[in-house]
Amino acid sequence: MEVNKYNKEVQQKIARLLDIPNDIVFDLPKITIIGNIQLYIENHRGIIEYTPESVRLSVSFGELEISGEMLTIRNITREEIHLDGLIRSVQCKS
Repeated sequence: MEVNKYNKEVQQKIARLLDIPNDIVFDLPKITIIGNIQLYIENHRGIIEYTPESVRLSVSFGELEISGEMLTIRNITREEIHLDGLIRSVQCKS
């Protein structure tokens, strides 16, 4: 068994035992989409690109690309970003 895979399995078991969410254990972004007009992402690592049609964010495993129309940043902090607009797609890229 690969060491990295073994470590992830151990982390998952510990997380389940301690009732810790996987997004915290594995440093994953948490994405909440409300309809197709709002998007809220926790645990991002910064903006790579921003236009009214596309937002690219750095995340632990690579990047997220949000495509749409009239995309605007409603609020941004060091770890969270809230987007408004017509959201067409969200893609993960490693």
